Amino acid sequence: MAAEALARGLDRAWRVLATGVSFAAFGLGGLIAGVVVGPLLLVLVRDPARRRRLARRGVQHGFALQVAIMRGLGVLTVSVSGAPRLQREGLLVLANHPTLIDVVLLVALLPNADCVVKRAVARNPFMRGTVGAAGYIVNDDGPALVDAGIAAVRGGSCLVIFPEGTRSEPGQPLKLRRGAANIAVRGRLDMTPVRIRCNPPTLEKGRKWYRVPPRRFHVSLEVGEDIPIDTFLDEDAVAGGEALAARRVTDYLTHYFQPCGELPRAGT
Repeated sequence: MAAEALARGLDRAWRVLATGVSFAAFGLGGLIAGVVVGPLLLVLVRDPARRRRLARRGVQHGFALQVAIMRGLGVLTVSVSGAPRLQREGLLVLANHPTLIDVVLLVALLPNADCVVKRAVARNPFMRGTVGAAGYIVNDDGPALVDAGIAAVRGGSCLVIFPEGTRSEPGQPLKLRRGAANIAVRGRLDMTPVRIRCNPPTLEKGRKWYRVPPRRFHVSLEVGEDIPIDTFLDEDAVAGGEALAARRVTDYLTHYFQPCGELPRAGT
């Protein structure tokens, strides 16, 4: 028993150290990308479309390396189902947001991911170069964000949005904002859903990174079939305006992403 307790203690201590090393590596990589790589792309690659592609591909490879580091250090395991569905252009990718590293795991699978970033991130001297080179959408206000999101998907980007707007509250029902639904409805865009599950739960909202779970955690990403937007745009929805359709989409997604929730019929 004493030997087992000692082994568990050593394993936990290692995972705390390995998690710290992982985040330090992520910070260093972000610093290099933001201060060196991003600005160089802005100067050397004059064509905006080509620059965006190169920057986004670089972010994808960087995030994939981060996932590989965390797996190699024994911090986590990852499984993905339906990954080929993400290898298309012009997607509106919607996912729930249980952990701090969801965006890293998801963007690592997308060769041309576009993301919505806060204005503070876009102005950060260490991130400004990467955000500018990749052409990420800056979250300024509702109408402009919706228009920019629609234009991004129609232009061939894979726009990644977490409809909750922040990480899920542990133990609380999901609360989705309507920004993602407004983009889908106004742009008449089908949605590609990704369910993310983490077991045991960790890196949740309000939880410090060093509070590691009792064992290595597993994150699963399930890429579902596209959700057709037309199913939410029947005559009643159109007659009631786009706001009604957006509410229907939001209600549907709330059930879809609810842990262990039953999948409702689209359009109800």
